[in-house]
Amino acid sequence: MITRRLSCGRIGWAIAIAWQGFGSPVAIAAPPAHAMRLLVCGPRTAIVAISPEHPEGVVEWNWGVSSREGWLLPDGNVLLAVSKASRLPNGDALPGGAAVEIRRGTDGAKDEIVWHYDGTQAEVNSIQKTEVGTYVLTEAGPKPRLLEIAADGTVKTEVALACQKANAHMQSRMARKQADGTFLVPHLLDFAIIRYGADGAVLSKIDTHVPGEPNVKSWPFTAIALPDGGILAALTNGNRVVEFAPDGTIRWQVTGSDTAGAINDACGAQRLPNGNTMIASYRIGKDGVRLLEVSPEKQVVWAWKAAVPAVHHFHVFEIDGKPVPHPAMR
Repeated sequence: MITRRLSCGRIGWAIAIAWQGFGSPVAIAAPPAHAMRLLVCGPRTAIVAISPEHPEGVVEWNWGVSSREGWLLPDGNVLLAVSKASRLPNGDALPGGAAVEIRRGTDGAKDEIVWHYDGTQAEVNSIQKTEVGTYVLTEAGPKPRLLEIAADGTVKTEVALACQKANAHMQSRMARKQADGTFLVPHLLDFAIIRYGADGAVLSKIDTHVPGEPNVKSWPFTAIALPDGGILAALTNGNRVVEFAPDGTIRWQVTGSDTAGAINDACGAQRLPNGNTMIASYRIGKDGVRLLEVSPEKQVVWAWKAAVPAVHHFHVFEIDGKPVPHPAMR
C-alpha cells in the first residue's frame, strides 16, 4: 500500500490517500488540524489564534506598524524589530527602523513601549531578548553591525559584521546570541551563516549555496541552533529550508518542489516541539499558503491559506493549548 498526505481546506487538515494495488484511491480522514496561537510579523503585526473553527484566524491583538520579526515574551510583552520608514502609533517616524518591547494594554488601557532602540542606519533587521535581559539586534547600513544592549541603553557588545556593503537591505536577517556567548548571523547576499565571537572574530562560516546549482538564490534568512549543534536555515528565494549538520554539510532539506509549490520565498522558520518545521511562504505559496508545517518526511501536515497579509516571520507560542517552551527555536 502506498500512502501520501495532502493538505486540504483553508487551514490545511490532512487526508491520507491509500492505493490498494491498482485500485481506486481510498480517502482516510486524519485527525483534525491542531489549534495554535502565534505572533505574525510583516505588513501586519498581530497575535492570531487559528483553529479548525476559525481557520482564517482570530486577531487577539494588533499593532498597526509593519515589522520584520518579533517574539511574545514569557511575561506577555511583545518584542519587535520594526520596519524602516514606519511610524509608531504616536506618529513618531522611524527612518532607520527600530526595536521595541511593548507591554500590551488590558482592560481598555493603551499599549505601552517599555524599551526601544531607534535605528541609526538603514534598518533594524532582527531582535532577541536574552535570558539576562539584554537585547541583541542587527543594524544594516554603511557600517553593518550587531549590538547587544542593556535595558538602560548601554551597549554591552558591538560586532562589525563581515558582509557586503553595496546592498544594505540584503546584509543580514535573524541574528541570535547563543548559550556559549557567540552570535549566529545569516548574511543573504554573502550566501553565508557566520558565527562571531563577542570580540567580533569570525569563528566559522557555512556556505549556503546549493551544491551543483550556483544560480539558486539560496540567501539565508534564519540561523536556528538545534540541540545537537545543527543549524536550521530558511533560504528565501531558494524556496527551501535546510538543516545543516555541525560540520556544515546538508543533512536534510525541504523544497518548493517537495511541497507542490507551497514554499515560495522561505523566510521565517521555527522548529516545533513535535519535530516538525513551520515555514513562512512570504511570496505566498500555491493556493494561497501563508504558513505551512512540514514533517521530517517532508509531508505538509498543516497549512494556513487564509486571505491575510503575507507573513515575513512569526512566533508560534501555543499549540493545542500548551505553551511552546521559551525560547522557541526560531
